[in-house]
Amino acid sequence: MQSVLPTLRAAAGVLLAMVTFAAAAQDLAVVGARVYPSPEATPIDDATVWIRDGRIAAVGARADVTLPAGVRIIDGRGMSVTTGFWNSHIHLIKPPFHEPDAQAAATLSDALRDRYSRWGFTTLFDIASLPGDARALRARIGCGEVQGPQLLTVDMPFFPEHGTPIYVRELWQQTHAPSAEVTTAQQARARAEAQIAAGADGVKLFTGAITGGPNEVVPMSVDIARATVEAAHAHGKPAFAHPTNPAGLAIAVDSGVDVLVHAAPESGEWTPDFVARLKADDMALIPTLTLFSAELLREGVPEAVVRELVKNSQQQLQAMSQAGGQILFGTDAGFHETYDTHLEYRLMAEAGMDWRAILASLTTAPAQRFGQASGRGRLQAGYAGDLVVLGSDPQAQPEAFADVRLTVHDGRVLFDATQAPASEAAGSD
Repeated sequence: MQSVLPTLRAAAGVLLAMVTFAAAAQDLAVVGARVYPSPEATPIDDATVWIRDGRIAAVGARADVTLPAGVRIIDGRGMSVTTGFWNSHIHLIKPPFHEPDAQAAATLSDALRDRYSRWGFTTLFDIASLPGDARALRARIGCGEVQGPQLLTVDMPFFPEHGTPIYVRELWQQTHAPSAEVTTAQQARARAEAQIAAGADGVKLFTGAITGGPNEVVPMSVDIARATVEAAHAHGKPAFAHPTNPAGLAIAVDSGVDVLVHAAPESGEWTPDFVARLKADDMALIPTLTLFSAELLREGVPEAVVRELVKNSQQQLQAMSQAGGQILFGTDAGFHETYDTHLEYRLMAEAGMDWRAILASLTTAPAQRFGQASGRGRLQAGYAGDLVVLGSDPQAQPEAFADVRLTVHDGRVLFDATQAPASEAAGSD
């Protein structure tokens, strides 16, 4: 039996390669839609977007794009097309994403489709999960065994000493994960170096960690925060911060992080001078407004308190956006169970972001921030074959960005509403 195993493994490898190649080789075109090549470009009516060998082959008016025989034609009349969306703040900690090597490929593919690709996401940034899980899932996606989006991850987060957040303690205990707390700058630097060497795409610091104790928010030492950020920057990787309150926000800014993964509603309104500093430091904001709205209400936080937190968060987003600061779209989904993106778009629009600004937060801004602007973030010949077909027009209403009919990543269809159950196609969650 032992002598047969190498042959079986080789045959399985050939079969997997054939399946992966076939999926990547699909050519398709969306014809007749209104196409949004980028946030700043003029939309093209009655247009064609053609994907060949996993990349954009042509984008233009229908009359200007000649398609060869054999291309799958998708009727885009009455629909809108953009490049694929980025969700720059998710967590892969809910089943089945823990220990993904122990999960069936179909289970993982279905979960990624139903939770993320169904909402147009072709790139996900996992902003903290259990050690190794996201990297293992990425490996299975990369070899074609699991169908899913591009996946980036910070791997395990950095908590301050005695600052494991109250809402993840049970998870850490149940999974027997090593402590994510750091007590010295040397320890923080060494772990950041180790995680990046293992494949992490950045680091995530809890500069203010909610512990639920007498000191409800435990701040991270600014020296530890700086050491972690410096280690990431030495390798060209971004540093993210969970600020929580004014002290955590100050530590995040002083340590030189690149992205605030939430608004900080407890810090009140942001002044023009403060926003100017964030912009001068080239810091981006992921607002996660749904977290401060629907999720806090579900947790039993009084409605008046939730309204105030949302109001402050929207003011911070508005101040950043109007000042030209970079906004990245992110939902924090996976930590909570709201995967539906309708509310996030509505709250962003209420904060003064128009369709162009929202589209930028989903496409060009994250591609630029995370070093992929030369190949993703736009519908442009030669770019990755990532696209989203929407059933309505985002110029008419921002929630049209959630009206996803088709999601394509590198030429592979990850979600097709015509093949989804009725509840999914209708967008219920």
